[in-house]
Amino acid sequence: MKEYRNPLTERYASSEMSFVFSPHFKFTTWRKLWIALAQSQKELGLPITDKQIDEMKAHVEDIDYDRAQAYEAQTRHDVMAHIKTFAESCPAAKPIIHLGATSAYVGDNTDLIQMREACRIILSRLAALMAGLREFALKHAGLATLGFTHFQPAQLTTVGKRACLWLCDLVMDFEAIERFEQDLPFLGVKGTTGTQASFLELFDGDHAKVKELDARVTRSMGFGRVVPVSGQTYSRKIDSQAGALLSGLAQSLHKLANDLRLLQHCKEIEEPFEKSQIGSSAMAYKRNPMRSERITALSRYIISLSSSPAMTAAEQWLERTLDDSANKRLSIPEAFLAADAALVIATNVCEGLVVYEAMIARHIEEELPFLATESIIMAAVKNGGDRQEIHERIRVHSMEAAKQVKLEGKRNDLLDRIAADPQFRMKRGAIDKLLKAEAFVGRAPEQTRDFIKDILDPLLGRAKRYGNAGKTELAV
Repeated sequence: MKEYRNPLTERYASSEMSFVFSPHFKFTTWRKLWIALAQSQKELGLPITDKQIDEMKAHVEDIDYDRAQAYEAQTRHDVMAHIKTFAESCPAAKPIIHLGATSAYVGDNTDLIQMREACRIILSRLAALMAGLREFALKHAGLATLGFTHFQPAQLTTVGKRACLWLCDLVMDFEAIERFEQDLPFLGVKGTTGTQASFLELFDGDHAKVKELDARVTRSMGFGRVVPVSGQTYSRKIDSQAGALLSGLAQSLHKLANDLRLLQHCKEIEEPFEKSQIGSSAMAYKRNPMRSERITALSRYIISLSSSPAMTAAEQWLERTLDDSANKRLSIPEAFLAADAALVIATNVCEGLVVYEAMIARHIEEELPFLATESIIMAAVKNGGDRQEIHERIRVHSMEAAKQVKLEGKRNDLLDRIAADPQFRMKRGAIDKLLKAEAFVGRAPEQTRDFIKDILDPLLGRAKRYGNAGKTELAV
């Protein structure tokens, strides 16, 4: 307990996401990449035996980490340390491990595999969150609520329609991350400066075999595309794109959580609060939106992280530099870990939201007299009133009613003032008939159901492919 521990892995992120960025996933993937390289080289005619391949396959998981650490202390090179450690377990295969490759072969290709697997987990989490919000939106599609612009009372909307605003942002994030995951290329086998010179030498100048080697290794690791040209590494713009996509997701989650915090302040909607949960160490009555606040905190961190991959992409020199390495080890894994954590918390919150309909109705009742003034004007004109005179009388009554509410803390008596004004020629009962909240929500219920039917449901059907994300094993 005397060393720093990362809260992302200790408190927030899931075990599935933590595993993807764990040393064991990384170094076993290195071994699988060495196997894929050797297998493809053998198939294309290099003198590599089945015995050597089988020996490597038998030792993918049993990594002697203490031995690798000792080698790294000597060599100051992590890839060489693991090559030596693997070779000790595979003496027959020792001469052909990492044949023709450079460190970026295992390092960069593993980074791409980790991002692919992490994206699949994110997409699975996003689908779960959207499925929970879908049920919430449908349940409350017709529940009128006070809409806000500038956080000032505006026209009515519905609770379900407001949830669709969150969902629409998340749909955009899902589609963008899905495209990234599906289009993500593999570095393949490119060599020291990306020219594949070492592999061309191995195959005695046979360009076709070098191209086929690149393609075979790429397919064997489950990728449909290979980077067409590169320096020693894949373009760091890929990392920058990943950071930007996660930042976009974080922006959506931050807005969702902030909206919930505002609504909890209004006592209209509340995040789940467990029976024994403590909101404040001093104020025992408090029910703080702690989970929503945690979402905003994590989201803010993701947004801030996105600048690092962007600066790294801009900073790369010629065929490569090494000023990316330390930054990548921090910014990319932590962005994914934080996004995973924020999504897990958001799903928990949205599946347990509590709606206080009586408080929502009370707030509507307080503001609806102001919102209904246009309908009252039209009804008064039909009764023979002059539109311009009626408009002026409503303006005066509205100012007086607002003054009474704000300065004196009394209830809104605008409707009583209108009923008592002979120019309107309207009794209170006739006025009340104009004040049905559902008449002021426009197409919000229909928009909610149409959005879910036409946009969300097809996406959720497509998202089922990510149901096992984080649980799949790379084939050797």
